[in-house]
Amino acid sequence: MPTLENNALVFRFLEIDPEARFSIDFQRTLRIPDSERDYPLPPGFGRFPLRHVEDYAALPAHTRRRGGVILPLWQAEALWLNFGGGWGGDLPVAVKVAAGKINAVTGETWTAPLNRNPQDYVVWPEQPWLDGFAIEPGVIRQFVAMPLGEGYSVEEQLTEDAEWGGLQISVTPMRREAWERLKTSHSVGLMEEVAFSMSSCASAEMGLGAGGRMRQSIESDPYTLEDWDQRATQRVFVTLWHASRWRALTGEPVPTEPPSAEDYARAGLPWFQHYGRGAEPLHGSDRLAGVKSVGTLHSEKTETSFPGSHDVATPEPVRLGPGAKGPREIKHGLDW
Repeated sequence: MPTLENNALVFRFLEIDPEARFSIDFQRTLRIPDSERDYPLPPGFGRFPLRHVEDYAALPAHTRRRGGVILPLWQAEALWLNFGGGWGGDLPVAVKVAAGKINAVTGETWTAPLNRNPQDYVVWPEQPWLDGFAIEPGVIRQFVAMPLGEGYSVEEQLTEDAEWGGLQISVTPMRREAWERLKTSHSVGLMEEVAFSMSSCASAEMGLGAGGRMRQSIESDPYTLEDWDQRATQRVFVTLWHASRWRALTGEPVPTEPPSAEDYARAGLPWFQHYGRGAEPLHGSDRLAGVKSVGTLHSEKTETSFPGSHDVATPEPVRLGPGAKGPREIKHGLDW
């Protein structure tokens, strides 16, 4: 079972490699402008706090049944998923990510098995992070938190329902035999680990809408489907909670609001571009490409421009190449 350590989800697969581990943390970041321009990767401002759902009896019953963890975001705040390894080498893993049970790679409804046609997962260490919904080859739309029930989330646009919200994650390790074969055939390269990458609402629970366009490739799986040990898959439900309600729920300080892209651009701080192994990226999802962005929906609903939609100047991006005491298990139920 995964554990929660230093605000990261940590996955261990002792039956495959006792020394290996894989982690996911959720990075605060800029919400890039919601325009037709393709932006480079924004920075990371550190990890969102993560807490065990089971510790908060005030959460809705359906949230407690799902278990997992909870993290606070402001309305219209963006985030990205940072993937990392640990001791014993970089055991490859296949990671499925869904928002409101909508797969972020294919736009299809969540299913448990790994699928290859089309590929509905990302592979670490080939994929060091994920910032949004895959819409075209080399282009994603940024993950942006919006309240459930107002029609902004990708889930609501594709299912006409706001049942799930949040993020759903499953991690599948490479089979032991395939891992041993990989280790003996060549040295597994280490990934460079770099941390970069509004109003009140009625619902405290949040979903993810589609934000601005960003240059990010979804790497194709270099292994065979049989190389993955799907019997060893671990999963976590991540509930997104409006930051303004965080103190009332947890007693902890309300998180600060992130700077805008305009603030960041004025400070002359860097943006980033990742260069992988040169393989052809996944095509992206036609279904996700047809989803309306948060900014477009806001304009249709209010006849006003979405805040932060104006383009900003970005310098040449920095090029990046390929690379606790007594932790408790993260409890999850069967109700998702």
